[in-house]
Amino acid sequence: MIKACPCLRGEQFENCCKPFLRGDALPPTAEHLMRSRFSAFSVGDADYLLRTWYPSTAPGTVELDPTQRWYRLDIHAAQLGGLMDTTGKVEFSAFYTHPDGNGVLREASRFVKEDRRWLYVDGVTAG
Repeated sequence: MIKACPCLRGEQFENCCKPFLRGDALPPTAEHLMRSRFSAFSVGDADYLLRTWYPSTAPGTVELDPTQRWYRLDIHAAQLGGLMDTTGKVEFSAFYTHPDGNGVLREASRFVKEDRRWLYVDGVTAG
């Protein structure tokens, strides 16, 4: 069965974010990393989230709530974060369902690129 990628770029998961999650490829831009991290939340891949977190800001562990389902990602803006950049910022809204209520996380995330790898640094959430 062909499954659409959770990041909603319009591609199949096998050809979009899954190669990043498996470690077969590196996300080429900060936005690609943002999308692949959303996909990791969607499929429950906490290891990928830790591997793509900047070491000095990463938590020791990531515990994902199995009852929370991330189903939609809207990218509002991306600043820098391109192939030749070493920093980037992506503003997005991530929508979820949960038994306690549905919601949306709006965040402006910061990224850095070191040794050809984009890493998530931190983010500021909007109320």
